[in-house]
Amino acid sequence: MNRIKVEQLNPHIFAMDDAGESMGYLVVGEQKALVIDTMNGYEDVQAVVKSVTALPLTVVNTHGHCDHIHGDIYFDEVFMHPADMELARQHAQFEEFVARMEERGLRMPPLRPIRHGDVIDLGGLTVDIVHLPGHTQGSILLLLQEDRVLFTGDAINTHLWLQLEESSSPQDFLQTLDGAMYLKDRADYILHGHYGHFLPITLMDRLREGLLQLIRGETQEDTDYSYFAGGARQHSYDGGKAQIIYPEN
Repeated sequence: MNRIKVEQLNPHIFAMDDAGESMGYLVVGEQKALVIDTMNGYEDVQAVVKSVTALPLTVVNTHGHCDHIHGDIYFDEVFMHPADMELARQHAQFEEFVARMEERGLRMPPLRPIRHGDVIDLGGLTVDIVHLPGHTQGSILLLLQEDRVLFTGDAINTHLWLQLEESSSPQDFLQTLDGAMYLKDRADYILHGHYGHFLPITLMDRLREGLLQLIRGETQEDTDYSYFAGGARQHSYDGGKAQIIYPEN
């Protein structure tokens, strides 16, 4: 199976595209390498990573949703913010995924806590952990200091889901996003969980404006949105190039 396509983005960062469904990333330092999200679990992501580097690995999930954690089964341990561990447990019980694990004789590894303010030293590269509840309550960002790159998972992107039970309200997310705006001075680019190329850090400003529009009630042109669990509403902003999905009620 060759679902995962690897692309080197700079001397340290590799993007892993899992059949266009979700993105993982590999950051290679001098002494260790960091895997950010393990995607859908159909293909052995550790084997993919080992084809790039033989360095010891640290694996971190940006949040607990299935399309970012199911590849955890190929590793011995994975780090995640504690606020998303129960969500991850629920997503690891999806019937089709359980059947696939049993078929391959694999299981989910232990989840280890990682928290706001933690630092990962890869040797010559330093990664800071920033907690940003919104898309989920345990969503985290990872700031690669030396390259000024911010990995955001699904917490900051151009198609933000806030309609889920585990999501914050737009008002609460705006407050936490404002608390993270200092990152604009420490990063130049964003890499998120569904687009494997650099986006300017100004995406944070554009997302903030979209949230403000939604909170101010500028929703006259919003449209219905359907997803696997039902219906929601979609607010477009930034000239229609980005969307925020939010609850119907």
